[in-house]
Amino acid sequence: MSTLSREKIVEELINILGADQVVTDETVLKESSLDRYRKFEQCHKVYTLPTPAAVIYVHNTDEVAKVLKFADDNRINVVPRTGQSAIEGGLETLAENSIVIDGSTMNKVLKVDTTNMQVTCQCGVPLQKLDDDLRAMGYTTGHSPQSKPLAQMGGLVATRSIGQFSTLYGGIEDMLVGCEVVFPGGKVCRIKNVPRRSVGPDIRHIVLGNEGALCFITEVTVKIFKYQPENNIYLGYKVDEMKTGFEGLRRVMVEGYKPSVARLYDVADSASHFNWADGKNVLLFMAEGPAAITRATADGIDALVKELPGITPVDPVLIEKWFAHLNWGPEEIAKEREEILATDNIGITTEISGCWDVINDIYEAVMDRLPKEVPDLTMIGGHSSHSYINGTNVYFTYYYNVVDCKPEEEMNKYHNLINRIICEETVRFGGSIAHHHGLGKARAHYVYEEYGSSIYMLETLKKAFDPNGIMNIGTLIPVNRNDKNPWIF
Repeated sequence: MSTLSREKIVEELINILGADQVVTDETVLKESSLDRYRKFEQCHKVYTLPTPAAVIYVHNTDEVAKVLKFADDNRINVVPRTGQSAIEGGLETLAENSIVIDGSTMNKVLKVDTTNMQVTCQCGVPLQKLDDDLRAMGYTTGHSPQSKPLAQMGGLVATRSIGQFSTLYGGIEDMLVGCEVVFPGGKVCRIKNVPRRSVGPDIRHIVLGNEGALCFITEVTVKIFKYQPENNIYLGYKVDEMKTGFEGLRRVMVEGYKPSVARLYDVADSASHFNWADGKNVLLFMAEGPAAITRATADGIDALVKELPGITPVDPVLIEKWFAHLNWGPEEIAKEREEILATDNIGITTEISGCWDVINDIYEAVMDRLPKEVPDLTMIGGHSSHSYINGTNVYFTYYYNVVDCKPEEEMNKYHNLINRIICEETVRFGGSIAHHHGLGKARAHYVYEEYGSSIYMLETLKKAFDPNGIMNIGTLIPVNRNDKNPWIF
């Protein structure tokens, strides 16, 4: 892609940033060539992708602009990252001598504005710290993905993240007010902070979900909300049939209730989370906010759900205790790696979405195909965790034993096969192949089936904002690594 040697790239980066911001340690470079999509390879320290020329730590927008201009001028692939919690291959370095631009040192909270109910921060601000600090002041971002202890603000916007309270607060796209970004060539753009505009297309959505394939996000402003945990009310039910559970979620949303949490777990997934499930599916809710609204929300949901057949209420305390232990941080990831190395049993998830009239069909089709076509499965389950007035998501969870294959062969034998089946069935019924993890490089291969005729719009955006194809090659728009020039569209 670039005519510059690895050594020359590093030399120029040191000239731009200084030696202390340019990392060329071989171990760091290898670890930075992938993310948690290649979990089994990662655990075994097997690295099959090209290692980057350097990992650089930027301190401000000006440095990002200078690096992107240098990369664009010399056709060098760059992979933006912040919290490194990606699990769909978005951080993989497919091109030789890539530059990984790490924004985690851009970690200043610039302004907490409780009059306009928004907070402005740099891309590397950790979500957990930001939300903890806001909660101490009586506020919250309302954003709490499972990766909260790891995630940073730039990456959350870049991947179109969603949190566990999304049914009330929305996804990151509902929270983002404005932002600052840098495009290839070093062009800095700022989208101002206003409650709403009617001045053409909503250009925030060029940034939201771009996964580092269009620009580098340097600063974000998101909404904040009053934090009133003392008013939380929990509801839980055992459910005989998944189809009934989906109908319960649908009725709650259609009737206009806004719980912060609305979840449905199938029998297999329930067994992993609730020791009281007794072989049943589990439906649960949490209502939060002002006391009067919370009470009315909980009472209304309870009345609706109890109208359905095969429903058994459970003690709300069981739901409250369970919900306190959902997030994954460094300790959980380290423990998981130890277990994988000890057992060769690996657990992964794939999330999709669909409208109410097809979501159960997608769920049943996937659950039918996986055990027939994938070897060595030890568990297949699913749950819905984010609902809307017109549909919901399903988060497929699966475990398998890695048998008779090397770490570098595991992905094709198991993980890619499972993803393909899930994507095929989702597209067949008209759903979306990725609800909130992003396409990354893993699911980018299905982008044409996902987009249909609207792929023209995505490809045109890519060509317009990244004409030299330097931004995170293979993410969103797939490439064939066997082509002579895989970065040419």
